Amino acid sequence: MENVRNSVRLTGFAGSDPVIITFENQRRMARVSIAVNEFYQNNSGELVNQTQWFSLIFWNKKIELIEKTIKKGSRFSIEGKLNSQRYTDKKGEPRYTFEIVVNAVAIINKDDGVLCVEIP
Repeated sequence: MENVRNSVRLTGFAGSDPVIITFENQRRMARVSIAVNEFYQNNSGELVNQTQWFSLIFWNKKIELIEKTIKKGSRFSIEGKLNSQRYTDKKGEPRYTFEIVVNAVAIINKDDGVLCVEIP
């Protein structure tokens, strides 16, 4: 069977400052949303901007980097993997959420290009 890889690459803008959570075992996790803009022409020839939002999860040393560099509106690129979580809503219906667990991040400075890169 062919080896299939779960891989996601995105470049966009932070929708908020990172939210950092410290667990009882002192392990840390950060959540950030990223807005990715896609442009296309509709049937009338008008340019349309469609924004997709994605939830990102950062672990361990990557948190030190994003704490210092990512703020709402910051431009950055990530590589990671798609992770799904199943839960039951208040009506007893199964629901799913999707997050991207980040493996590598590059902070992009609008004037100078890439500011810094963190790769595992």
